[in-house]
Amino acid sequence: MLEWEQELIQHQASRNEIYGRYIDDIFMTTNMNMDEITTLLDKVQHKDPNIKITPTIAETVHFLDVAIMNDNGNLRTFIYHKPSADPYYLPYTSDHPHRIHRNIPYIALLRAARFCSNLNDFHLERIRIELTLLLNQYPPKMLSNQFHRFFQMNKADLLIRTFDQQAYNQLHQRLLNSQTKQKVTILSSNTDPVTNPPALEQKLWDKCLMLVKYPFETGPNLTFATQFYTWWKKHYQYPGSPANRINIRLIPQCNKTLQNYLIRKKP
Repeated sequence: MLEWEQELIQHQASRNEIYGRYIDDIFMTTNMNMDEITTLLDKVQHKDPNIKITPTIAETVHFLDVAIMNDNGNLRTFIYHKPSADPYYLPYTSDHPHRIHRNIPYIALLRAARFCSNLNDFHLERIRIELTLLLNQYPPKMLSNQFHRFFQMNKADLLIRTFDQQAYNQLHQRLLNSQTKQKVTILSSNTDPVTNPPALEQKLWDKCLMLVKYPFETGPNLTFATQFYTWWKKHYQYPGSPANRINIRLIPQCNKTLQNYLIRKKP
């Protein structure tokens, strides 16, 4: 695929057009007429008999999870929702720590702000997120707090009160250019992630950090973490104790769901 696409990459670069590929999905922009772009695609179609392409040429197309529109000469993006997909998030009543539920509204808004280039599309997606979470029994007050947390942490409080496309453009670009935790880890290492995958790297053992896994369940065990830290400080972290230099981190292990038992993922 890498060799096959080189002609398309050079063609797009020579015309200052966009070209992107993820595995076997390709996105391109063009100012050519329909006959010219069809001729080009027919040409690359016959380069390799093992590679078959099914082109979709329109003013609005979807690439992975994003819809891309030619809006009077401006490139407009927003989240693409499959018509057959049901609106679903992790139910609030599921047997998971509430910190996971609290992060879901924030991450959903973060994804919307990165995908949506237009403020109106962002607000429509925000309403969709809120309604979907309400249907999954999330408390309205918790949703309101997490939505405000998103705007405050990203210094976009103005968007709560006013419809300011310019302020949203700044937020959109800032979040698009922000690096994920995984990317920061890769950039900070001097090794090539292709030849030396992070999963195969030998990690250093931190003698001052103890990771303790425990089964998480709602009910009497819900306050286990708080009770454990209280017990640890009372009986082990007394003055002069060698345990004072040890940092305990509790990791909740959720019970398996029917999905874990009935669905077998590919290795």
